[in-house]
Amino acid sequence: MSEHSTVIKEQPAPTESPAVHPPQTGFRSRAGRLGRKLTTKEGWLGDYDYAWLCMPTLPFAIGGRKKRRTMPSFYALDSDLPLLLAFTCGLQHALAMLAGLITPPIIFASTLNLDPATSAYLISASLIGCGVLSLVQMSRIHIYGNYYLGTGLISVVGTSFATLSTANAIFNAMYADGTCPSTTASDGTVTRGSCPEAYGMVLGTSLICAFLEIFMSFMSPRLLKRIFPPMVTGTVILMIGASLVGSSGIPNWGGGSNDCSGRPTSGIFQLCPTIFAPRPLPWGSPEFIGLGFLSFISIILTELFGSPFLKNISIIVGLAVGCIVAGAAGYIDGSSIKTAPAITFLWVHTFKIRVYPPAILPMLAVYISLAMEAIGDITASAEVSRVEVEGEHFDSRIQGGILSDGLGGFFSALFTVTPLSIFAQNNGVIAITRCANRQAGRFCCMFLILFGILGKISGVFLAIPNPVLGGVTTFLFASVAVSGIRVLDYTQFTRRDRFILAAALSFGVGDLLVPGIFTHLFEGVNHPNKGLQGLFDSITIVLSTPFLVAGIVAAVLNLILPQEDPLDDEDDEEDNERVEVVDVEARLSEHEKGIES
Repeated sequence: MSEHSTVIKEQPAPTESPAVHPPQTGFRSRAGRLGRKLTTKEGWLGDYDYAWLCMPTLPFAIGGRKKRRTMPSFYALDSDLPLLLAFTCGLQHALAMLAGLITPPIIFASTLNLDPATSAYLISASLIGCGVLSLVQMSRIHIYGNYYLGTGLISVVGTSFATLSTANAIFNAMYADGTCPSTTASDGTVTRGSCPEAYGMVLGTSLICAFLEIFMSFMSPRLLKRIFPPMVTGTVILMIGASLVGSSGIPNWGGGSNDCSGRPTSGIFQLCPTIFAPRPLPWGSPEFIGLGFLSFISIILTELFGSPFLKNISIIVGLAVGCIVAGAAGYIDGSSIKTAPAITFLWVHTFKIRVYPPAILPMLAVYISLAMEAIGDITASAEVSRVEVEGEHFDSRIQGGILSDGLGGFFSALFTVTPLSIFAQNNGVIAITRCANRQAGRFCCMFLILFGILGKISGVFLAIPNPVLGGVTTFLFASVAVSGIRVLDYTQFTRRDRFILAAALSFGVGDLLVPGIFTHLFEGVNHPNKGLQGLFDSITIVLSTPFLVAGIVAAVLNLILPQEDPLDDEDDEEDNERVEVVDVEARLSEHEKGIES
């Protein structure tokens, strides 16, 4: 590759090292410090402006601009953090990522038609697993040389949306090839049966594929950034968000992303979510649309009038407002809350972990995309945490984060949780609260584990009506797409970059708008053996997943197309502008001559 780069670097100026207490070793010193922390006002409250954090925003109030300029002090990575602020910021981090953590297991359970007890367990396992593995990601454990485990930043992890998008294609293939049961009615309506075996196969496949990301973590971060520049990573993230809006967000907003979205004329999915719901209605009914819109507009109003604390948890506010109205109108089925256990933990429900061969190739691509996401999210975390974003120290953070991501994918499968990735929305919490201290991150992990252990909380999440969930997740998934656009903005967009993006979106957007275009690609092959059929299924899954096919096209073209000098592209544009100006001047001159004659 050429030495020329088309990546625009927007990085903060170097910051001074924060003032920290000298390291205290020994039991007596640690006990004294803990005693001062617990018994003094400074240890509990510090000098943080809690009124600023909790007071609502009044956009049209007199003096509102002046108040918004007053910001509390910034708590750096290793600064001494008051206990109340650590507790408050940790709760904000947990609530900010909560909707993103519960959405994938809810969608998995709905897609596979799992029973309520198993569905609630998936939510609890996701919360507990993410809390435990976030502690590992936030650590910075030295392995050897310049290799570490973890980023040393508030890099919390959650169930990857990339896995969610790919798993839907894998589940469709399992139902199509008979791995999962389904029945076809006389009118042609296909009803899928419960298939927990499919979830176990996804876990088993992700477990072995996690070694790819572990291997990638020992590659040079600079090499990884060359192979996966913002052009590639931004395209992948954009297509993940866009595909989830179409496959889950909007369908749930209309009443359900299950078989009821096709509005069949018979069967249990004749109405949404099923005919057994408290107030079932046809898909797309105005009542459903209204509930989803109420949740959506609540997020907007929270952003407009809410305090910084509420803005960080606007997704939860939208869920709460939608559920209150839906409960009063009789749309909530409380059976999941009644059947959910009071206390639960990992492995209360287990799955047969097996490998599904056609899913290996797509899952390997998922782990590559997780590594790409990790690079961008760790860079963003370092920026808002005001630490260096270049050099060997920063490269070791990227290496440690990718390694922790890969090991997290391995252990999450053992925790009965699908692969994890670093959550980007927590960077917004750091930016608003001005607290980048890892102690707040540890409190966040504590809250996540607590939410998971309290089984009734999972039952409450499972009882959220589909339209309320759809209105919130549509905004959430659209935010993921916007994150992809933001990453693409780091590209200068030479002619080469525009060509790569156009080629990648040709496949990605085309696949998104016409999902079945590659489904029948290998139907003309007569009597393929089992291995060949598995390869065909793998290729079909990859081609049927918009972000995978777009990411592969972008990555391949980025490697094989020669780099351009950005100045050459600018010169070409300037030459074109000069030609246009000369042409316009010539026409004006001819026009003036005509007038004179």
